[in-house]
Amino acid sequence: MTKGLKSAKYPAWCILALALMTCPAWADLSDEQENEQHPRMSASRDYVELDEELNTRFWHDKAQSILADKLSHHKKLNENRAKNVILFLGDGMSVHTIAATRAFMGDSSKQVSFEKFPYVGLSKTYAVDERTPDSASTATAYLSGVKGNYGTIGVNAQVKRGDCLAGTDKTTHTESIAQWAQEAGKWAGLVTTARVTHASPAGVYAHVADRNWEHDGKINCSAELNTDIARQLVEWPVGRGLRVVLGGGRASFRDKSMRDEEGFVGKRKDGRDLIKDWQADKQQQGAEAHYVWSRDGLNKLDLTKTDYLLGLFDVSHCPYHGDRMRQHMDYLEPSLSEMTEAAIKVLSRNEQGYFLFVEGARIDMAHHATKAQKALEDTEEFARAVELARSLTSEEDTLIVVTSDHSHTMTINGYPYRRQNILSLAPNQAEDELPFTILSYANGPGFVNTYDENGRVDLSHTNTKDADFQFQATVPLKTETHGGEDVGVFASGPHEHFFSGNYEQSTIPALMAYAANIGPFAPDKLKN
Repeated sequence: MTKGLKSAKYPAWCILALALMTCPAWADLSDEQENEQHPRMSASRDYVELDEELNTRFWHDKAQSILADKLSHHKKLNENRAKNVILFLGDGMSVHTIAATRAFMGDSSKQVSFEKFPYVGLSKTYAVDERTPDSASTATAYLSGVKGNYGTIGVNAQVKRGDCLAGTDKTTHTESIAQWAQEAGKWAGLVTTARVTHASPAGVYAHVADRNWEHDGKINCSAELNTDIARQLVEWPVGRGLRVVLGGGRASFRDKSMRDEEGFVGKRKDGRDLIKDWQADKQQQGAEAHYVWSRDGLNKLDLTKTDYLLGLFDVSHCPYHGDRMRQHMDYLEPSLSEMTEAAIKVLSRNEQGYFLFVEGARIDMAHHATKAQKALEDTEEFARAVELARSLTSEEDTLIVVTSDHSHTMTINGYPYRRQNILSLAPNQAEDELPFTILSYANGPGFVNTYDENGRVDLSHTNTKDADFQFQATVPLKTETHGGEDVGVFASGPHEHFFSGNYEQSTIPALMAYAANIGPFAPDKLKN
């Protein structure tokens, strides 16, 4: 191996690192050897101690509190029927992301809001044809209970990505929990920080062979035979019946000859303005319907008298939450929390209840760019939206489920101090005597901050706390990939206990439907 590496002109530090990786597993190490393998483990940690954490009593009291909470839930399971169901989807929100967000909030012992939910499980995220999935195939799974192929939405695995003919076969179309809710007399809606035609929200209402077909200009076969996602939102039964649609993506709804409220041109090729078509449809129904494109417009609405609400707050995706806060201005776009609150206020008008899908989409996009700080900022805002939703509803009649579609390759590594800034450099150096970031990725554009022609990059004088800093990555890729491991599922409300254990991602809508007594998994139908 060493000879081959020399012929490839690898630097000496790289040869050493690879040689170490090929050594046999360490066993029965002495204390001295253990310290060599785990640098800084025996070194003093310079952090501010909390006095109570030095006492045994503190930890026993903490465990006692958790035990008492679990015993109270065990004694009386919440088996009420769920009038309302809210599914929160943190796109790309891996378990590592949640743990890093805790540290980002100030301390690794903290909890993001939904970690306090009484029941936690794990879901398996793979697609039928891919071990590591995308947001389209997973949306089909957690919204309709059917696993499909990578890149497809609302269709079963008989449809391969891009198969124009197979995707039009309605026998391959799956039914989402939004449809089950609508058929049961409930209202349904969606909130996202992505385009409302993007992969995750499209899973609520669309059926396409390719997630890219957000507008007719993207369809690479017959746009007449295949209806684009934006049109399905406005024209097809489930999308047309959505009472709330809030997010970004105005360009997919207007022709390229038209300009939107901010002067941006549309992307459609059919000459249509689907926003006007949406408004006309609701006017024909005699409904109180409102289209808004700004935060100010949303704030001025009387939501207690709104039957339908369409809010498209950006030409494409909504901005990162951290970027909104750094602008120090009256934002054009509402936050995820603000959109969630508006949606709940509208949907709560229906006495029969509702289903609401809420996506924190830009967690995923920040990870793809290896901009970890932005991912954590959006996760923190996502958790804030969950907490707000719980405060606006009751555990007695509202089931809230929080999960992710897939993971990412970010990890927490090195031996950082307990309260060290998670965005900083690890206190221990590598074998090449250079520092490395606590957060790093297996692959992605952050490779530029990892290696150059001289070997590993020295980040000693680099501001890793800059929001646009791309965290170190091992494999050079233009965009970081998803991860294939399981993701967390957190539940609170009626039948919350169903969501413990490890199960297929496609089980999630079945559990929610059972709790709400809707769709094919309703208790009444299962008895038959």
